[in-house]
Amino acid sequence: MVLGKVVGTVVSTRKEEALTGLKLLIVRELDTELKAKSSFVVAVDAVGAGRGEVVLYASGSSARLTDVTRDKPVDAVIMGIVDTLEIEGKELYQKRKSR
Repeated sequence: MVLGKVVGTVVSTRKEEALTGLKLLIVRELDTELKAKSSFVVAVDAVGAGRGEVVLYASGSSARLTDVTRDKPVDAVIMGIVDTLEIEGKELYQKRKSR
């Protein structure tokens, strides 16, 4: 799994039939200090993530192991929304609660 931040969306009206109904998000990889790296992926959203959220994503063959992506032609999937990130006792991230 890799830490990332949702930075955008992809809309594709013409695509492989197996992808119909899947939400596609652009995710920029983050380091453990939540600094953006230069790489990004287009990932299928399996958990209802939104723009600006810190997420956990997997790529490669692992991306096809969720209920949403099983046997689908995907290479990346968002499978978790991060609530808190703590390293060596120091809290680096706390998700804001929506009002």
